[in-house]
Amino acid sequence: MDRCRRAMKIVDIVLPVYNEEEVLDAFHSSLTAALQPLELNYRFNICYVLDRSTDRSIDVLKRIVDRDRSVTVVHLSARFGHQMSLVAGIDRSRGDAVIMMDCDLEHPPELIPRLLEELERGYDIVHAVRQYGNQTGTLKRWSSATFYRLQNAMSPVEMQPGAADFRVVSRKVARVFQTSIRERNQFLRGLFQWVGFRSTVVPFVSPPRQRGKTKYDVRRLVTFSMAGILSFSKVPLRAATLLGFFISTLSLGYGFWLIGAFFVVGHPPPGYTSLFVMMSFLGGLQLTVLGVLGEYLGSVFEEVKQRPLYIVDEVVGGEMIVSGT
Repeated sequence: MDRCRRAMKIVDIVLPVYNEEEVLDAFHSSLTAALQPLELNYRFNICYVLDRSTDRSIDVLKRIVDRDRSVTVVHLSARFGHQMSLVAGIDRSRGDAVIMMDCDLEHPPELIPRLLEELERGYDIVHAVRQYGNQTGTLKRWSSATFYRLQNAMSPVEMQPGAADFRVVSRKVARVFQTSIRERNQFLRGLFQWVGFRSTVVPFVSPPRQRGKTKYDVRRLVTFSMAGILSFSKVPLRAATLLGFFISTLSLGYGFWLIGAFFVVGHPPPGYTSLFVMMSFLGGLQLTVLGVLGEYLGSVFEEVKQRPLYIVDEVVGGEMIVSGT
């Protein structure tokens, strides 16, 4: 029996948490129900990474730990963000595979058997790709489609439309992130495409959120989108260069036209309005270019400070099962 249990594959499940006290019990029940049929072939470590919530999520998680020995809670010391919560969970993983998903019930645990099935076929990364149903608002579908179109147009890394932070990866992929990819501003959806390896996708329809509120407001969505663009694209910098060259060419042509008009009519044509418009346009363009440069310099500044990616306050729960590979 012990030999059989040692032969089973170890799967770590990484679950970022931020202000989810309303859904944690329901999610954990749904998760354990989905995992139960798989326990003949797999052993699971469930790791909740709490991103310093302001509600009572930690109390709910401690109660879950008390009744489920497979659960560990990594409590971060401050708000490091959704992506760093995933990184913290990946760093702690020691199993044969790592599953990443959100615990807001929008990533259905019932999809886990299908993801593991694809992993067993030899894939190193299996992406769960969201298919929007009729219950999804038009604005949500349009904004998601627009984001992926822009991302793919501006980046050499091709992203699957509807890609979510719901995936399973093999041990060797997890090791790459543990040892080599240590960026401060990580855009994991793009990075898991960028690293290569053999990958596939599994579509799913995201169920409507039953409890709680989404943590991605407009400000965080814009920040998330900017992180994706800045992480993989130099197009904004090149666009600023080309636009500057284009405006300079137009200005030079306009200057020659003014000189020609002076010789034809004998005095410079009146142009205070056009001059004001041109100066205002150039001033706005300069500020825009400076803003683009500032975003890239800000990203570089975050990297060179060499601060830790995250800080752990406490770890609650038992020891994780470790793979023998």
